[in-house]
Amino acid sequence: MMMSLGSRLKKERELRNWSQKYVADKIGITNAVLSNYERDYRDPDTETLRKLAELYEVSVDYLLGRTNVRELSIEEKLNRALQLRDGEKIYFYDMEGLSDDDIEMLKKQIELYREMSEKRKKEKERRNKSE
Repeated sequence: MMMSLGSRLKKERELRNWSQKYVADKIGITNAVLSNYERDYRDPDTETLRKLAELYEVSVDYLLGRTNVRELSIEEKLNRALQLRDGEKIYFYDMEGLSDDDIEMLKKQIELYREMSEKRKKEKERRNKSE
């Protein structure tokens, strides 16, 4: 039997021994709203779903029941760690002492990584279709 979105949300929260209030505060909703999600009375919007997946360190696909693999792949972990968000600064663990040129170089390397990752993904999809 497939677990519902609400069941998976509750399971992930309980695995960490977190209260509904704690999770709700972390993602900017009320614990009543989170309770409604966990009881499958309501579904989160896409932004809230993304925040929950990031907080629980699982994929959105896992929360939605499209996969039963809880662990993020190395590629997914890197994508999250290196994600550039429009209009936001980038923070790494050791950004102190980096020049603006160093930061620009890091941005370019991240973009190159993303391009290579997307290319690998498309090649894998093509191979899967031809099999």
